[in-house]
Amino acid sequence: MQTLVQLRNGALKGTVSLKLSEELSHFPEEIFELADTLEVLELSRNKLKELPADFGRLKKLRIFFCSENLFTVLPEVLGDCPLLDIVGFKANKIETVPARALNPHIRWLILTDNCITALPKEIGHCDRMQKLMLAGNKLSELPKELSYCRNLSLLRISANRLTELPKWLLLMPKLSWLAFSGNLFSITITTDIASLPFVGWQELDTHHVLGEGASGVIYKGVKRSEAGEKDVAVKVFKGAVTSDGLPECEMNTFIAAGAHPGLVQLIGRIADHPEGKKGLVMELIAERFYNLGMPPSFDSCTRDVFAEDVSISMGQVLKIAGTIASIASQLHSKGIMHGDLYAHNTLVDNEGNTLFGDFGAASFYDKTDPEAAFALERIEVSAFGHMLDDLLSLCNETGEHPSLVKLEMLRDAATAHDVSSRPGFQYLNDELMKLQA
Repeated sequence: MQTLVQLRNGALKGTVSLKLSEELSHFPEEIFELADTLEVLELSRNKLKELPADFGRLKKLRIFFCSENLFTVLPEVLGDCPLLDIVGFKANKIETVPARALNPHIRWLILTDNCITALPKEIGHCDRMQKLMLAGNKLSELPKELSYCRNLSLLRISANRLTELPKWLLLMPKLSWLAFSGNLFSITITTDIASLPFVGWQELDTHHVLGEGASGVIYKGVKRSEAGEKDVAVKVFKGAVTSDGLPECEMNTFIAAGAHPGLVQLIGRIADHPEGKKGLVMELIAERFYNLGMPPSFDSCTRDVFAEDVSISMGQVLKIAGTIASIASQLHSKGIMHGDLYAHNTLVDNEGNTLFGDFGAASFYDKTDPEAAFALERIEVSAFGHMLDDLLSLCNETGEHPSLVKLEMLRDAATAHDVSSRPGFQYLNDELMKLQA
């Protein structure tokens, strides 16, 4: 984090990346002195309401984050920056998105948690768009012109006011990660949710934080009962809309997913939290497990990144891929779309044993609508195909390995541009089981 004083006294001359958060109410004109070098600008967590008319002077700007400010209109001057690639205006007060604000060069646009009621048809001109984050707005429909964004791979439209999923959306060739819970057309499967028992907060002792995500905090804890004490993990939801959707939808889909050896085992739902918060009690994951991948970078956009020293055997590839395909098959048999099928949500050990989680983007869908159900599963199959591609890239056994050709065929089939030609998860699971036999 740099300071306004540094900017004004010239100490930041020549900088490529600038981050200022000092309750700014006006855009600091001194930023233009960095126009020859500045590529990344973050002005989040300030009190800005507008950008200067000559914002386009920042000709080298590629990434601009201006979240948690006071904008009511997405600034039109964003369209004046020729290289602008990633734009984030999360958690403002934006109601209006002018056509001119949608820079056609944008690849990743974040408008989560605003008050947007409509998008202009000109969004279809953003043909480089790969990632579009719209959760937590007031959208009642999506413009059909969005279908022209043929590179769109990840779409978050949860917690809006949509009355349907457009048919054209289900046919987009590269769409692989889709979240749509919390809309007017959304459904909830209550029978499975009711089957998970409650655990009183007074039965739990929480200790140190194991991890924190957009939707909640996970603590290491102890559950007390007449049978004794048991080490557990306790996830307490924050209750606010996230980039993926609503925490309540995450909890409900996770519960409804049911038991599977590759899913973290649920013990119960939290009851009587002193602040009325919701949460889950889960089996504590053994320390030998680690995250297979890391979330996408600015450069990779929708694809996970991996440490340079990660290397796995073909046996591990088959075991990991087989577990994920089996889990996904079970989820879709229950009308659940995970929406975030990624290696960074996958825990593995050195033997290839696999645990999958993070239901933050998960959505229920109507299994009695065969056309939509078929397409939604094939969208998720595409995400699996990309994950399989990642696993193959990490594999230390290449060349003439007998499983390699088959895995490459499954990958190519799963990521085919024709959504209807992709196999289902049951077929993928069966084929992977044959390779492991």
